[in-house]
Amino acid sequence: MPRITKEDKARNRQNILDAAGRMFRSQGVDAVGIAELMKEAGLTHGGFYNHFASKNDLVVEVCGASFAASLGVLAQTVEDGPDHDATPLERVVAGYLSSAHRDAPDGGCPSAALVTDAGRHSEAVQSAYAEGVEGYLSGFAAEFLREAREEGRELAPAEARHRAVRLLSEMVGALMLARAVRHVEPELSDEILRAGRRDAVD
Repeated sequence: MPRITKEDKARNRQNILDAAGRMFRSQGVDAVGIAELMKEAGLTHGGFYNHFASKNDLVVEVCGASFAASLGVLAQTVEDGPDHDATPLERVVAGYLSSAHRDAPDGGCPSAALVTDAGRHSEAVQSAYAEGVEGYLSGFAAEFLREAREEGRELAPAEARHRAVRLLSEMVGALMLARAVRHVEPELSDEILRAGRRDAVD
């Protein structure tokens, strides 16, 4: 058999991470077995341990990578600055609490998709999740402070932090509720998203 190159190994590892990210978000970590995961990644079951020491190690890495991607979107939105219709945070909220994000549970931000799993798994998983949450809180607080400076308002860092915690909590809670009822009460689901978009940044 031909030897696997470093590039092939890196690509196979990324395929596992991508498949795990989708499956963990949509099904929950405990519902996904290694055999099923490797099949989704297009690889054999036994190859898993060539890349990860355990499923827990994979969950930690998926959590970190998923938050990194979402925080990259946040950073880009902030860097783009305000437009004629909305501030950066208003655009973040609009995207997060959109029907498209709600209806794609296998993608998007892990803050809502992995919140229950994080609390049930190892401290390493919880730490990776907490680091992602801190990334959002820091980004939100910095943007609240920037907006205040631009508008000539006084805003203490502690208050900016408080507003950041409240904003993230409202976003995650609204998305989880909207996803929970969307099949049986689609109008209620839409109502939750609308209320969240309207009131999250006030």
